[in-house]
Amino acid sequence: MTVYPLSEGAFTIDASKRFIPFDPGSDRLEQRPKGSLLVEIQPFCVVTRSEVVVLDTGLGQKGPDGTLQIHQNLAQAGLSATDVSWVLLSHLHADHAGGIGLDLSTSGEQRLAFPQARYCVQRQELEHAYRQGGPSYHPRELEVLASSDQLLLLDGDGQLGTGIRYARSGGHAPNHQVFWLEEQGQTLFFGGDEAPQLQQMKHRFIAKYDFDGRRAMELRKAWWEQGRWEAWTFLFYHDLKSPTAVPG
Repeated sequence: MTVYPLSEGAFTIDASKRFIPFDPGSDRLEQRPKGSLLVEIQPFCVVTRSEVVVLDTGLGQKGPDGTLQIHQNLAQAGLSATDVSWVLLSHLHADHAGGIGLDLSTSGEQRLAFPQARYCVQRQELEHAYRQGGPSYHPRELEVLASSDQLLLLDGDGQLGTGIRYARSGGHAPNHQVFWLEEQGQTLFFGGDEAPQLQQMKHRFIAKYDFDGRRAMELRKAWWEQGRWEAWTFLFYHDLKSPTAVPG
């Protein structure tokens, strides 16, 4: 399997829930509004022998010509949106699912950003996102997803085709899910916001931003230990410095 980190860069977010680009070389966190958090955004693409898989879809940032940044990043890896066969969504918060849809015209017509892919999300996560609404979720894009025959709603744990497993984990969000991609003795693990950074895997703490912080903490510990014994490669969505790691 080949892994392509699709970095969208660093941002700050405050109580407004708006993501503001942040340049670590020139910007200073203390100059942002009080309570601002630094967040790095990094979807992934994994190419197996038979599939092209996107893991979460980023913020939905666009270039000057209107091209989605995640499409630009794929192009740099020699891939296109039409190559993608699976879009696996850990959950539907705006920073993980902002690239679900794509504006087609100034009239606001939308379609899914990966026209040949099956989009996979937990059924209860989609229902929860509808109830919750903005700003944590993008209701308009969710409507495009919910009405598409490309959507595959999942319930609990299971298997997708060959070599892709999923499990409802419920730590960061009530219906958060995680994924394993397995091929020829290699295992990739994507934990979304429950295994977001390398340093978080090495320290025990309860995060205030998690739905069930204690569960998320215990899951991180269990996954890291299992990954150590089974030589998993972890993919970190919020860690630009260390996009992947194998426990030592």
